[in-house]
Amino acid sequence: MLNMARYDEAWHKHDMADELAEYHEAAGVVDVWSELSDVAYTYTRAIWSGHKNIEFPLPRWQLYVGIIYMLPKYTLRWRFFRKLGHQFDKNLHLSVVRNPKKVAKLVAIAENYRLDPTLFQIRAEEMLKKSFLLK
Repeated sequence: MLNMARYDEAWHKHDMADELAEYHEAAGVVDVWSELSDVAYTYTRAIWSGHKNIEFPLPRWQLYVGIIYMLPKYTLRWRFFRKLGHQFDKNLHLSVVRNPKKVAKLVAIAENYRLDPTLFQIRAEEMLKKSFLLK
């Protein structure tokens, strides 16, 4: 559904190390849980990509706790970007789950889909103001 690229094992290990570092830097219950969901996502993505020998870097129970938060978080993001893409073209189906509050990620998404990055950012920020669930 997300049409994600599959990368080699080294890429996934690096991605998981980055997310794990963000998890360890997180402060506050919601931020920790959110970062844990990112670690769970990167792990499940590695498994989905066929890298069965990658270990989850935290106690196994934390994987399940991360997944509980991951599913609604990434579903909301997916729906957000799907609606944003439809503002540019009704046939444009963005399959993205990046953080819409990070400008650099918005620019990269816009460029990937050949959209005006400035207009894409403006429209994303307008949508974020109306979306209490993504704040």
